[in-house]
Amino acid sequence: MTETVAHASIDAIAAEDWNRLFPDELEDHGYLRAVERAGLRGFRYLYFAVHEEGGRLLAAVPAFVTDYRLDTTVQGGLRRITGALARVFPRLLRIPMLALGSPVTERCRVGFAPGVAPGQREAWLDAILARMEEVAANDRLGMLAVKDAALADPWWQHACTRHGLRPLPGLPGATLAIRWGDLEGYLASLGPSIRKDLRRKRRHAAALRIEWRTALDGIADDVQRLYRETLARAEFSFEELTPAYFENVLRYLPGRAYCVTYQEGDRLLAFNLVLRDSGRLLDKFLGMDHAATDHYNFYHVSWLENVRCCIDEGIGVYESGQGLHREKVRLGSTLQSNALWYRHRNRFVDGVLARLERLARLDRRDDPQSATPARS
Repeated sequence: MTETVAHASIDAIAAEDWNRLFPDELEDHGYLRAVERAGLRGFRYLYFAVHEEGGRLLAAVPAFVTDYRLDTTVQGGLRRITGALARVFPRLLRIPMLALGSPVTERCRVGFAPGVAPGQREAWLDAILARMEEVAANDRLGMLAVKDAALADPWWQHACTRHGLRPLPGLPGATLAIRWGDLEGYLASLGPSIRKDLRRKRRHAAALRIEWRTALDGIADDVQRLYRETLARAEFSFEELTPAYFENVLRYLPGRAYCVTYQEGDRLLAFNLVLRDSGRLLDKFLGMDHAATDHYNFYHVSWLENVRCCIDEGIGVYESGQGLHREKVRLGSTLQSNALWYRHRNRFVDGVLARLERLARLDRRDDPQSATPARS
């Protein structure tokens, strides 16, 4: 016999039990705990878990509840119209939503006990989605969603379709396979124009002091200042991070989380929060002083620093997240498609949303001048 539970805290599940289902996952139990305790405004967290009799964990996935603003991904003149509507009718464009995934993970992954047959995995994922619908009904949450699921993942495709969810294309993730012996080898693999541009930017950055820090001692206020400056320039954002988020990630992931700082003299001009292990470096957030960006080109300078680290440490994959995917392809990355699976529990509202999907298509957006708090 099994039981599917919606836990209210990640602390209800032992770290070793959770991580056993998510091998080689950088955004693991410790990371989710850091997010849960960061006090991000407007989010409540749940953790769906399938337990067998006796308590053994068989399957699990994180989730969150928030008021989702329907124009989150809308741009330009239409965004100005929806913004004006939202100021007059604050609740008009907001729908209470229960989503599998996390507001600050790269993808929604469901974990299964190792060595389990595919048919059993499907049954457990069905049980999680059914429990999700029950929670949404009990809490009167209109929207059901799976945030940033890999579009090619058959588990999500089959299960979401069976439960009436449909996919909305999202921003792709980007990865760079590290196969060079030094940074010059990487640069030589690129096209002539981008190679020349990166070498020039690298020379300009020689005046910067770069440090890989495991704590924010003495720089916490500057990190938040740079984050907020970058957030203010973001084309759109789903969440607003707190100082506790950055501090918690570094504290709860010792030896795997770093804040890479870029200083001119004593002045902090940019920082990059990254996670890493022996096989992968995951780029989480880049914050920068935009007054200094034209001179130092922090986007590309920090990119080169992360590639250098991967080469020196023998790390095989650099994962740079979502956004600016055309530029990332120029830099040698490959793309992995994501989707937002969703459905409104009210059939009439769901029908209206289905007709408005094209207004929120993220896969058409890639403004190279737009800066966000992520690697994008």
